[in-house]
Amino acid sequence: MRLVDVDGTQRGVVSLREALDLATEAGLDLAEIAPNAETPVVKILDWGKYRYEQGKQLAKSRKTQKQVEVKQVRLGLKIGEHDLQVKLTRVKKFLDQGDKVKISLLFRGREITHPELGRAILKRVMDQIEEFAVQEQAPQLSGRDLNMIVGSRKDIKDAKA
Repeated sequence: MRLVDVDGTQRGVVSLREALDLATEAGLDLAEIAPNAETPVVKILDWGKYRYEQGKQLAKSRKTQKQVEVKQVRLGLKIGEHDLQVKLTRVKKFLDQGDKVKISLLFRGREITHPELGRAILKRVMDQIEEFAVQEQAPQLSGRDLNMIVGSRKDIKDAKA
């Protein structure tokens, strides 16, 4: 086994018994760092301190992440033009906040027999918001709902950069 000392210096290839003796002599633990290497790498370290530092790093990385929520905007098949504009304003606000938006078109009664009318409305919605939104999931019929998920265009630009 290749042994790495507490301060990071390489001790070279030693036997397992010798590595364990050196670790107990130092009053520390022996941890296997790279088990799949041609010569497995072990390191003498304080396991409690190592786990503590890992937890701190994990907490720090979680702190910088933003949890993306999926907000929902519901439409009806017989929605008026002004009502649609109000809903689109809400969609834009959600996208500006960094959330994804699920646009649901609800069919009532016998409206379900004409899903093409719902698809036309969702296409019209997408045409009006395409400068600041990108379609992430195509319209899908699930039960009595026709759902489509959109995300912010600037999120796509940030991911590419």
